[in-house]
Amino acid sequence: MLLGAHSGWNLSPKATGDPTGRRVCSADRNSVYNLAVDSSRRAELPRSGPLADLRVLDCSTMLAGPLACQMLGDYGADVIKIEHPGRGDSLRGHGRSRHGHGLWWKMVSRNKRCIGLYLGDPEAAAVFEKLVATADVVVENFRPGTFERWGLGWDRLSEVNPRLVLCRVTGFGQDGPYASRPAFGTLIEAMSGFAHMTGEPDGPPTLPPFGLADSVAGLAAAAAVLMALRHRDAAGEGQVIDLSILEPMAAALGPHILNYDQFHQEAARHGNRSLNNAPRNTYLTADGSWVAVSASADPVAARALALVGRPDIATEPWFATGAGRAAHSEEIDALMSAWIGERTLAEVTAAFEAADVAIAPVYGVAEYVADPQVVHRGAVVAVPDEDLGPLRMQDVPFRLSETPGEVRHTGRPLGADTDAILGGELDIAPGVIAALRDRRVLA
Repeated sequence: MLLGAHSGWNLSPKATGDPTGRRVCSADRNSVYNLAVDSSRRAELPRSGPLADLRVLDCSTMLAGPLACQMLGDYGADVIKIEHPGRGDSLRGHGRSRHGHGLWWKMVSRNKRCIGLYLGDPEAAAVFEKLVATADVVVENFRPGTFERWGLGWDRLSEVNPRLVLCRVTGFGQDGPYASRPAFGTLIEAMSGFAHMTGEPDGPPTLPPFGLADSVAGLAAAAAVLMALRHRDAAGEGQVIDLSILEPMAAALGPHILNYDQFHQEAARHGNRSLNNAPRNTYLTADGSWVAVSASADPVAARALALVGRPDIATEPWFATGAGRAAHSEEIDALMSAWIGERTLAEVTAAFEAADVAIAPVYGVAEYVADPQVVHRGAVVAVPDEDLGPLRMQDVPFRLSETPGEVRHTGRPLGADTDAILGGELDIAPGVIAALRDRRVLA
């Protein structure tokens, strides 16, 4: 039975009319309760930024969808994280933890308020619809057909809120022969071609040590949401975003498909070298530090060879193009390695900077957070956390001059904001909330 008059529960004390001017739909669920909610009654935590007038319902799990919502929250959106009330998002237990608190969760779920709500329960789904009526965006990454099975497909959600943007993030998209397959970023990194072209020439395909495909998809999803909102604001209608993690990852790999189309050659593994230019590699200094050198521009490559004592190399006909230099990587790398290997990191970096040749040390975390450029930019911030004390993490990823984003708080406990949102903002009676908790469909 749905929450409403027939169950003896009233989700809203407001009349079934719409004095606030908010959306009220005529489908069956709305015949027993009013979806109209005062959208001005939102997060109790102060928010600022270009997206401060948006509400996002993050129904996704693990990484790609949550990363997209993290980005939106970083720039002011009121992001409400909706999790399974019993087990929460798997990201809570993913990666390293301290004192039982997942560190990855603390970062990816920053700036989000948390509700535990099982959307597969009809009464809980009715609560979700009440939230949808106040929202601008819903992000989900269930297998295709799951929302429809719960009665929460696009036909229903768009009836509840015609201006809604529904972002659906899956491994392979909403249709096609692989649509129903389970997928994680690792599989996408393999299928996209990334692993095939990464690694040493005589070694196996190499996977990244972090969620690369999910991160690329998360950035793509955040951009897609903003594009859809731009259309919504211009045309007055919402739409569905069908985002396959595979496609943004393949797009990030550059012209490898175009090259295959024209030359019928696969991209080969070549370690840290590039097929497009040289020098481009990592080199070991005399004091045991690694540096990375890249000379994509022809004049930079000439200055690099002059620096290591071989300006004559730049007069060779093959040196005039990046591809020509790449074909002579063995010779160029030998010269670079010998010169760098005889000098300390400080000597190498000073000489390269004086010659206006691009170079950077290979950092671990300790070096990165202490780097003067990183410190000057405030790229790492300390954020108060009620469980672990101040936590240092990456700040918002880009700077806006007039509407900067910020990290307001870390990821919160499961159900930390349920009462404030359902009772304080949606006017759901305490007895209804308690009954849903008793049935374990709400946390």
